[in-house]
Amino acid sequence: MRIRILVSQPPGAVLHGRPWPTEGTEIDDLPTTVAAHLVASGVAEEVTEAPPARRRKSRKGDGDV
Repeated sequence: MRIRILVSQPPGAVLHGRPWPTEGTEIDDLPTTVAAHLVASGVAEEVTEAPPARRRKSRKGDGDV
């Protein structure tokens, strides 16, 4: 499970035996249970490979009389 860290921690904090990563860092080598716990607690978010949703262009004249 790939996650992105959302919360910074004080100096000296560790995550699974390593120094706590900075905000925005993506991590993909944690055990799934650890990563899922971080996501569930709001400390991280899951990173998906899905492309961003396409925006629909509005048509000129919609609703014009």
